[in-house]
Amino acid sequence: MQAYPDDMRAPPLILAAILALATFGPAMAEGDAKSDVDQSVKLSPVALPVVVDGRLANYIFVTVKILLNPGVNAIALSDKEPYFRDALVRAAHRTPFVLKDDYNHIDEAKLKAALYPEAVRIAGPGAVRGIDVLTQQAQHRVASPH
Repeated sequence: MQAYPDDMRAPPLILAAILALATFGPAMAEGDAKSDVDQSVKLSPVALPVVVDGRLANYIFVTVKILLNPGVNAIALSDKEPYFRDALVRAAHRTPFVLKDDYNHIDEAKLKAALYPEAVRIAGPGAVRGIDVLTQQAQHRVASPH
C-alpha cells in the first residue's frame, strides 16, 4: 500500500469537526425547525354575509388564523378547526362585520373582537394570543354606498 504524504492527510481536528456535524447537525437543525413552527390554527375560507338594511348585499370569503401562545399543542387544536369556523359564522350572523363605506370587505377589528373570546372558549384559557385575517375576497364586486 502506498502511504499518503503528510500534507494529504486531514488533521484530526477537522475530522472531529466533520464527525460532530454529521452526528449532531440534523438534531440541531430539527431543534431550530421546532422553534420556528407556526403556533397557529389556519381556518379554511369562510363566507361571511354583508347585510345592509336587513338585506344581503354580498358575501366576503375570509381566511383567518388563530394565533396560539408558545407551548400550546397546535396539532391538537387544529382538530378543533371546525369549531373555530362555526364560531366565526355564528358571530358574523349575530353582528355582521359590515363596513359602512365598503361592501367588498369586512371590518377586521369587529371580526377579531367577536372571534377572540370564542377562540379562547374553544382552545382554553391562555392558549390564544390573537387573531389574524389573512385574506378577504368578495363574492361580487359591489358599488360603494353614496
